Amino acid sequence: MTIKVMVADDQAMVRVGFGMILGAEPDIEVVAEAEDGVQAVALARSTKPDVALMDIRMPRMDGLEALSQIASFVNVVVVTTFDHDEYIHTALRNGACGFLLKDAGPALLLEAVRAAYTGDALVSPSITVRLLQHLNPPAPVRSHSLSARELDVVRLVAVGRTNAEIAGELFISIGTVKTHLASVQSKLDARNRVEIAAWAWESRLVGQK
Repeated sequence: MTIKVMVADDQAMVRVGFGMILGAEPDIEVVAEAEDGVQAVALARSTKPDVALMDIRMPRMDGLEALSQIASFVNVVVVTTFDHDEYIHTALRNGACGFLLKDAGPALLLEAVRAAYTGDALVSPSITVRLLQHLNPPAPVRSHSLSARELDVVRLVAVGRTNAEIAGELFISIGTVKTHLASVQSKLDARNRVEIAAWAWESRLVGQK
């Protein structure tokens, strides 16, 4: 199926650039472009995209407020220049399925769109590590039934690796990575890879010498 995407950004150059990247993919179609938060909410309701790429600082209504109004029926990935912790926490709390910096590159942008479409979440690796390192206080390791290989995958998710990078480091296929992640989500009752990563940091599976 074609993934229908809305791009919301107050900069025309950004909208055009994202449109070119997304439009070059056979499974993705840009169905709407919004230049502010009010327009983004209206277009999300009228065009019903599968995924919305949402900037934060926009006229009339910022992206975080727009996100809170459409996250119940659209999977939103925040794409911004600003990686302030407050923005990240608010976006994820308001239901964002991803948080990327605009310099993340086309490959990560496309992976984030496809992840959001399937209900997964992808956060820029640098943000993931910084965000989760500051979880306080760390919880003791909780009991789990994860296999050794699943734990390997979880540790790599926790330090911001993409599925392709995990596959390369563990010498397994991307399909196998996705299978392990699905099993981990089920066992941990986690909604997405962000919650898996948070569990890993809280359980001290990473970041310990």
